[in-house]
Amino acid sequence: MAGELAIDSGGNLADFDAQKKPKRNKYAFALSILASMTSILLGYDIGVMSGAAMYIKRDMKVSDVQIEIVAGIINIFSLIGSFLAGRTSDWIGRRYTIVLAGAIFFAGAILMGFAPNYAFLMFARFVAGIGVGYALMIAPVYTAEVAPASSRGFLTSFPEVFINTGVLFGYISNFAFSKMPLHLGWRLMLGIGAIPSVVLAVGVLAMPESPRWLVMKGRLGDARRVLNRTSDSHQEAQLRLAEIKQVAGIPETCHDDVVSVPKQSKVGEGVWKELFLYPTPAVRHIVIAALGIHFFQQASGIDAVVLYSPRIFEKAGIKSDTDKLLATVAVGFSKTIFILVATFLLDRVGRRVLLLSSVAGMVLSLLTLATSLAIIGHSETRVTWAVGLSIATTLSFVATFSMGLGPIAWVYSSEIFPLRLRAQGAAMGVVVNRLMSGVISMTFLSLAKGITIYGAFFLFAGIAFTGWVFFFTVLPETQGKTLEEMEGSFGKICWKFNNFRGSNGSGGHIQLQNNEGN
Repeated sequence: MAGELAIDSGGNLADFDAQKKPKRNKYAFALSILASMTSILLGYDIGVMSGAAMYIKRDMKVSDVQIEIVAGIINIFSLIGSFLAGRTSDWIGRRYTIVLAGAIFFAGAILMGFAPNYAFLMFARFVAGIGVGYALMIAPVYTAEVAPASSRGFLTSFPEVFINTGVLFGYISNFAFSKMPLHLGWRLMLGIGAIPSVVLAVGVLAMPESPRWLVMKGRLGDARRVLNRTSDSHQEAQLRLAEIKQVAGIPETCHDDVVSVPKQSKVGEGVWKELFLYPTPAVRHIVIAALGIHFFQQASGIDAVVLYSPRIFEKAGIKSDTDKLLATVAVGFSKTIFILVATFLLDRVGRRVLLLSSVAGMVLSLLTLATSLAIIGHSETRVTWAVGLSIATTLSFVATFSMGLGPIAWVYSSEIFPLRLRAQGAAMGVVVNRLMSGVISMTFLSLAKGITIYGAFFLFAGIAFTGWVFFFTVLPETQGKTLEEMEGSFGKICWKFNNFRGSNGSGGHIQLQNNEGN
């Protein structure tokens, strides 16, 4: 149906984008930045806790297990926010869900800054975790829904950019307040995280609602105006609107500003059954891909490195608090710089090539880091070259993560779900992501004691290699496809090397079947 708008050229939206090679849409660019700023909240919390944890332990005289829990529990608490965010964003819209995320995290940051004891700090982490869960789910969904296909990968990678920016700010905050009195320094580190929430709330006032949410609510006139501003051309805006109307069950010939949406097409009804109980082969494949990429993103150990980098550098032979915090700032710069590289490559080289190259680099970095830490651990004297290698491979690990797996997990999971399933599907991806992050964050110190720190990184290297095999086998390329075309790319699993880029050519595949067929 939507294709009728492009009868003259006989092409689709991807063809149109490729032929015209439009300039970057500045309005969509600005909206993506504003929406993605919510991700600073999580990044700052991860980064600042890496240093604050040292001072919390000394001030409150708590154990390593308690530090693991207070550092990682925010990821578990964020599951509640993620579960609620999908339904909330369908009820009140993507825009006001972003406001809600910022408000909740603001309250959590203030409470953390005034925490008088460990129990109160845990409660404050609970409040902040709800805000983080909301923020992580809504930012990539909103951005994917306003971005034109020509730059969707670039724009939907912004949440990961701002996570890394937040991590860097957290590391800098650690260093800046490290000389403060013990009882005051870590509270300032945590409490100052309320500032981004205020900036976010003000910025959201300039944002329109997602055009896809507007259509699903029958507000075609509002959706048309947003699409005209966020598309690369008027023709593309018409095509995008027609495709969304088709998914929503609204006749293509309907041009009213406000319409009644068919009841069966309303977002959220029967979603969980369609996702998990009675999925089509394509939907089953999408669910496996989305949950799998989030699982391996965290299970490969990135939060262990980011959150406990001072411990890693201590094991590598760095003893001074100042030197350890300076080294973590270097980690933050490495993550931030290389995520910027990824944003410009996503829509040029495609998701698969960047993802597989990134994970291969992570495996190599983890193996080398584990080997260098093993050499240091078994040496009675300082092995300078091994110390340098362990620091370099820590930086290369976060760099290769940021170049691919980091941003692509958010880009991929936000763009592959059909509109009717997108909010809840993306929320489930965040749930898996935060659950695995919580597990890693809350067990790393105990794991390192149990199997040694280098044994833990050998384990992460094995998980990352398994992830590479999963990505190569299961994830098709999505570059250049409209969100409404995406479902047609799924329902088969690639396996031949000549399908490395996941093209729509003759590469081999395994058909996913059920009793319904497809």
